[in-house]
Amino acid sequence: MAKKSAGILVYRKTGKYYEVLLVHPGGPFWEKKDINSWSVPKGEIDQSEEPLRAALREFKEETGFEVKGDFIELKPVKQPSGKMIYTWAIESDIDAGNIISNNFELEWPPKSGQYKQFPEVDRAEWFPFGKARNKIVKGQILILEELARILGTGNTITLFSEQE
Repeated sequence: MAKKSAGILVYRKTGKYYEVLLVHPGGPFWEKKDINSWSVPKGEIDQSEEPLRAALREFKEETGFEVKGDFIELKPVKQPSGKMIYTWAIESDIDAGNIISNNFELEWPPKSGQYKQFPEVDRAEWFPFGKARNKIVKGQILILEELARILGTGNTITLFSEQE
């Protein structure tokens, strides 16, 4: 059975533009990657867990923040791996510079027998839609496009070309 994950895409309006909060994965594999490497804060759904509850749990684990309010349920997106991502959007203003992520353990360097702790997320940043489209992993672009349609006049090109 294909895996499922759930996440929260936080957005805010600054002046006349919208921005989205994306997170950068931690660990040595992602350390020097930037383009097409950022993500919606998300994680796997436990077998007996409701998707929105999983999204909220994962957001807290990856950022240290809780979000509350009126969530916008976005359409699930199927990844090339077959994994389904369930996402909710919410307007909020998170201090991206003060995220606190949980850690994971990894043998590093590989085959060294030494295990090190790395943050699941090493940083978060606000991006205008145009820039976010270039930063986010390709399999999540549809999530941005749907939110852009919801927030805009239905013309995602306008939203994505504004304020690079």
